[in-house]
Amino acid sequence: MNFETIRKNYEKELWSKSMVKVAVRKGIITKEQYEEITSEVYA
Repeated sequence: MNFETIRKNYEKELWSKSMVKVAVRKGIITKEQYEEITSEVYA
């Protein structure tokens, strides 16, 4: 699992924002990458 895979899954609506947040908490992606994927500030 990496940034590109997560981004593509989010764009295809296979992943929700909460799933992307879990990837940040697990250290798979950064908060900045979360914001790039979802277009929202990580909170």
